[in-house]
Amino acid sequence: MAAHKQLNICVFSGAGMSAESGISTFRDSNGLWENYRIEEVATPQAWASDPDLVTAFYNARRKNVLEAEPNTAHKAIAALEKFAHVQVITQNIDDLHERAGSTNILHLHGEIRKAKSSGPNQESAYYPIEGWEITQNDRCPEGYRLRPHVVWFGEDVPAYENAAKLLFEADVLIVIGTSLQVYPAAGLIHFAENAQMKYIIDPKADSLDVPNSFERINATASEGMQQILDWLESR
Repeated sequence: MAAHKQLNICVFSGAGMSAESGISTFRDSNGLWENYRIEEVATPQAWASDPDLVTAFYNARRKNVLEAEPNTAHKAIAALEKFAHVQVITQNIDDLHERAGSTNILHLHGEIRKAKSSGPNQESAYYPIEGWEITQNDRCPEGYRLRPHVVWFGEDVPAYENAAKLLFEADVLIVIGTSLQVYPAAGLIHFAENAQMKYIIDPKADSLDVPNSFERINATASEGMQQILDWLESR
């Protein structure tokens, strides 16, 4: 089994990646997220209107993440590092990639196991959360309530430019577990113009709107990643 450290693989993962671990996706078939409208729990306006509700919602999501375990697909992505340099860019706010063993991870939409200030200097510091709960008494040094370190709908994506640069440098792009419907993140795949091989793994890959340069793998995240590993092992 030869090592291919010169190969630069970029994995772009979305909510379907963690679905096999029991973590709910943003929008299920009923258009709701855990029975809430996105506008009620995942926007700056929601926080301004009812910070207690938003805090409770993300506390429950954090508890769900802590109880979940990395699935076979997460572990397969970590195993790619035996063959190449691997950069994970994820839209997910969970830490399952980290717990599976991946070492280079960029979280586009924040990390649920961290908090940040709700004040004007919110991007200056992040605070790890012990356990799963943020309370209304948890404050930053300036006295503002702590909010989840997540990028809500309607907010800028601070990591976007860094992600675009990493994708531009990729030799191989693997898109997995995302329907590519959430922007601006979905547009990032177009920065991988130098990638010699591009794969999209999804049970409905044939119906997704991606360029013809992508090889579509109609499979679950775990099944599709096994196909990628088989390909690397045969090189």
